[in-house]
Amino acid sequence: MSELSRLRWRCRRGMRELDLLLERFLDGGYQQLTDDERADFDRLLDCQDDDLFGWFYQEEEPDDAGIARLVARIRAHYHA
Repeated sequence: MSELSRLRWRCRRGMRELDLLLERFLDGGYQQLTDDERADFDRLLDCQDDDLFGWFYQEEEPDDAGIARLVARIRAHYHA
């Protein structure tokens, strides 16, 4: 399985809103990430759906600085 296929599978969540947001970023923004940011994306996908929903749709902020930067980047990509 390719890295992109593995990530696409991990982007599938329990909430359709998160599926769409994460898959859209994977298709349009992931390739521009640095290796460290890609590692942060992988860690982001380990997070619980409730946390992800709060960060992306309720403007909550993650405690982890790397994930917080990535959340901001995904929000900006989604609203572009």
